[in-house]
Amino acid sequence: MDAGAHSQGRVLIVDDEQINRLILENLFVGIYDVDEAADGQEALDKITAEPEGYVAVLLDVVMPRLDGIEVLRRLAPTGYLQRVPVFLITAERGDAVMEKAYRLGVMDFIGKPIVPYAVIRRVQSVVELFEARKRLSMTVEDQRLQLLERAARIIELNRGMIESLSAAIEFRDGESGDHVRRIHDITKMVLECTRLGDGLAAEDIDDIALASIMHDVGKIAIPDAILCKPGRLTAEEFEVMKSHTVRGAELLERIPQMRSMGAYRYAIDIARHHHERWDGRGYPDGLVGDQISIWVQVVSLADVYDALMSKRVYKDAFPREEALAMIRDGACGVFNPELLDCFFAVEPRINELHDRSVATR
Repeated sequence: MDAGAHSQGRVLIVDDEQINRLILENLFVGIYDVDEAADGQEALDKITAEPEGYVAVLLDVVMPRLDGIEVLRRLAPTGYLQRVPVFLITAERGDAVMEKAYRLGVMDFIGKPIVPYAVIRRVQSVVELFEARKRLSMTVEDQRLQLLERAARIIELNRGMIESLSAAIEFRDGESGDHVRRIHDITKMVLECTRLGDGLAAEDIDDIALASIMHDVGKIAIPDAILCKPGRLTAEEFEVMKSHTVRGAELLERIPQMRSMGAYRYAIDIARHHHERWDGRGYPDGLVGDQISIWVQVVSLADVYDALMSKRVYKDAFPREEALAMIRDGACGVFNPELLDCFFAVEPRINELHDRSVATR
């Protein structure tokens, strides 16, 4: 066929008889470009070299080296027969051959002797069907990618709003907003790099780290006179301050847009329980031991560590060794011994994160 003609694609004709190949080739003049193979092995070599090269394959059954059924058997596991229609050419229409071929994924049979108009009509119809299915599949895939891209933008927007809200609360508390970013990074590192994250998928860890930055969201409900007080709080003031845990969980529960986010369930748990302690002497619910989820335990320790290592309106930063000793000795509340083991194993890397964060301020 001339290179300038309007071909509808290329078909592969596989038959060990040259006269049969010539007859079929002449049928498709002006419709398809034609490639030929004299046996099953040659056909497999051509298909392997150009997996997307053909719009249809016409395959004889009885051939030397590899017969048609064996070609089908080798193509079936590759998924090729779902992408390209294969027609089996045979004078045998026995049930056994047909059953094998259909089970392997052949599209249809072309009987010998060949009836030209029937072959052309059948091949063209099936090729058009396959091509339409491919176009539809591509359209669906394009739409899927567009939806994923849109979802990613929405997630990024939501994340930005969450970070902005959390940072604003930190500003109100006399902080720069770096505290919540460090809590995020510490939480993620502990869960990714220690056995505490076993059983959590990477997506879960990302959601927990995002949720961690909302741990103090309830402070938005605490009066400035208490939240920003430079000195020690009175017992009454401390009770008001403690309420930020419950207020935070209630606030998050009243934001319907958050319910579709993976971080939602973690965020509520963390906001309410990040001041619970292993020995049951925390607040607001007095949870004990494993009643406290592992992600809450990690965020709680990250919060204490960063608070000790950072300058606040009411205190200077503690030296690193002193801060670690306070955590180890329970001066800031009792933590899960396994949590402490895992935390101290990665603390040198956490300290590097903290130093870099402070240095860039």
